[in-house]
Amino acid sequence: MPLIKYVEHNGTEHQIQVSNGQSVMEGAIDNMVDGIAGECGGSCSCATCHCYVHEDWVAKVGGPNEIEEGVLECAADPRANSRLSCQITVTDELDGLVILLPESQY
Repeated sequence: MPLIKYVEHNGTEHQIQVSNGQSVMEGAIDNMVDGIAGECGGSCSCATCHCYVHEDWVAKVGGPNEIEEGVLECAADPRANSRLSCQITVTDELDGLVILLPESQY
């Protein structure tokens, strides 16, 4: 299982093994990582799983599609490396991925 590092806004780190096929959001929620709410359950419609992909991983993770871009416009403090964690599917290629969490989802 790939290891994903979640870094909260306050610097608290969580290193969690997430199964292939799960989303980064599911990995966070299943392991009670603060900072990702995921209120819509992963249907790309609420932006409460907003995250920042560490700059070293942006190219490998890829960018959002048009629908995700529209939802990200509603996120608090969006940046060039913003993604919805529900839209990032964990694969072996993402082993070591670093996800930075925003100060707030609202």
